[in-house]
Amino acid sequence: MSSLQQQTAAFLEFLETQRNASPHTIAGYRSDLAGLVAFITLQRGTAVDAAAIDHLLLRLYLASLSSATDQRKAYSKSSISRKLAAVRAFFGWLTRIGQLAVNPAELISSPKQEQRLPFHLNIDQAVTVLEAPERAGELAPHRLRDVALLELLYSSGLRVSELTGLNVGDIDYGSGMVRVLGKGSKERIVPVGSKALSAISRYLEQRERPDESAPLFLGARGGRIHRRTVAALVSRWSGPVNTFRTVTPHTMRHTFATHLLEQGADLRSIQELLGHASLSTTQKYTHVGLDQLLAVYDKAHPRAQKKGDE
Repeated sequence: MSSLQQQTAAFLEFLETQRNASPHTIAGYRSDLAGLVAFITLQRGTAVDAAAIDHLLLRLYLASLSSATDQRKAYSKSSISRKLAAVRAFFGWLTRIGQLAVNPAELISSPKQEQRLPFHLNIDQAVTVLEAPERAGELAPHRLRDVALLELLYSSGLRVSELTGLNVGDIDYGSGMVRVLGKGSKERIVPVGSKALSAISRYLEQRERPDESAPLFLGARGGRIHRRTVAALVSRWSGPVNTFRTVTPHTMRHTFATHLLEQGADLRSIQELLGHASLSTTQKYTHVGLDQLLAVYDKAHPRAQKKGDE
């Protein structure tokens, strides 16, 4: 193992043991840093360590990601930005523990991102997805689970990792709330709608009211449901919705936030519900209310009314 490999391995161990990062986060960092190690090894050999890497070499690495000869292997700007963030975090950690004097990645700007609007369902489409398991026939135990799962995703805007991590005791029926462990192991309390609570209750009744420490949602083999299973279920039950795009668990999260905004919720409240650390992350949803905002303006403002409306 090269010195650089040892340093990245130590950083990943730090994330797991000191930062309590999720397995998904650690896997992402491992993949991104493995690409850096492979490139540096190709350029400088196996004996190199982080101290020999400057910002010019890092620029060369990032350039290699975006200029692949086979376009299918070229990375998007968002992927390059993510990889740069991982590199910055790695070198930043080395700086904090005294192995480097400066972080060479801080001298590199992230690629300018294309502005992508979050894909979401309208209300009719969301209802179609939520009702799809019941329309498919008799509600067998696994379909009761699917109904509860879909309702909770839409009702509370959970990340798929938050959903799969829930235990039975995390649902408080009395207050209508769910306790969620979000990114960075930050706990938050999120409201749950009555339909979601009813669906969860029906699902748990056929499980004979399991212990509060048991996983809320089970997979086919009886263990905690996997995020890939959740994604497959959302995709399956969204089949009747003609969106021309794949509906994912994150689509349901976008839909949750969008519908709240359209009904007048403020961004700060949505930020808290989604568990965003920064309001700027939540602001991507502001576009969805623009048409509604213009309609309200045209209707309400005395100097905006059309002549035909007077």
